[in-house]
Amino acid sequence: MDISSHIQASTLSPQETRRIREQAEELGGVFLSMLTKQMFSGLKPDENFGGGFGEETWRSMQAEELANTMARSGGVGIADQLMGEMIAAQEAANASRSMTFPSTGVYGK
Repeated sequence: MDISSHIQASTLSPQETRRIREQAEELGGVFLSMLTKQMFSGLKPDENFGGGFGEETWRSMQAEELANTMARSGGVGIADQLMGEMIAAQEAANASRSMTFPSTGVYGK
């Protein structure tokens, strides 16, 4: 899904857009981390590593790093979809805030 046209039409500042992008990638990473940890959970202990707590810890870290790398490399498109939804939600919040607090008051100030 290409959301570049939505980003360019956005009323958000570049800093807000960057923050939303980072949050969307982080959420995509969390999803991918859960996915890869589940994928690794079916593997049996490897005799070369000796099994046990150390191997479980290593596999957990490996799954997390794999997920983070996948998310930074574009992931599976979750971050783009999340970003589009997050931008729409932020713009709606900004619009309702500007309607609640108009720039000119009752007294014309």
